[in-house]
Amino acid sequence: MLNKSMITNLISLLLLAVGYYMQQNTLYYIGLFAFSGALTNWLAIHMLFEKVPGLYGSGVIPARFEEFKASIKHLMMEQFFTKSNVDKFLSKEMASATNINLEPVINKIDLSPAFDSLVEVIMNSQFGGMLAMMGGSEAIQPMREPFIEKMKISITEISQQDQFKNALKEELESPEMMDDIQVTIEEIIDQRLNELTPKMVKEMVQDMIKKHLGWLVVWGGIFGGVIGLLSTLIQ
Repeated sequence: MLNKSMITNLISLLLLAVGYYMQQNTLYYIGLFAFSGALTNWLAIHMLFEKVPGLYGSGVIPARFEEFKASIKHLMMEQFFTKSNVDKFLSKEMASATNINLEPVINKIDLSPAFDSLVEVIMNSQFGGMLAMMGGSEAIQPMREPFIEKMKISITEISQQDQFKNALKEELESPEMMDDIQVTIEEIIDQRLNELTPKMVKEMVQDMIKKHLGWLVVWGGIFGGVIGLLSTLIQ
């Protein structure tokens, strides 16, 4: 499919050819200058993404790959994930006590180790010998599921208390926690950026701005054609 750049170059070459064969200086110079402007801008765009042998500075985006990644990280950490922004987010999300609902998290927690610890404490206590005569720890295993269910209900009730929520909010907003959150975010960003390759960055940037840069070729051809027209009028 023809794009804006190709169409501009073809029109410029057509004017150049028609002007040359018909000895029309006006058309010839319009086509010549239009093609010159369009070709120059097209080459400049091409040099952003591809290394051209012998042309210093070409392929700037792949060549500056590490700087590109560092700039992305700096932008995200300095503009988006600052301590102030993280604090504002936490304050907004936790401004109302009703916003905190830990029940889904609590329901996913395996509380079997808590029951096992309870059994161990009982067996090591003065009641251990008595329980040993009634089957030992196996005798209280039927209590496992009721105990776990009751524990989840109790923990959920505790998590809904204002005192608990306020304490959680204060802890999340503490300077130490802010530092930990920022370190975690930075590690995630580093991990994702390390997955990028120069080719991926080139294609990503190219896809984002290719259609807009195409207009540089079009305007290069238009301005070049205008300059060519003016040159014939001056002569």
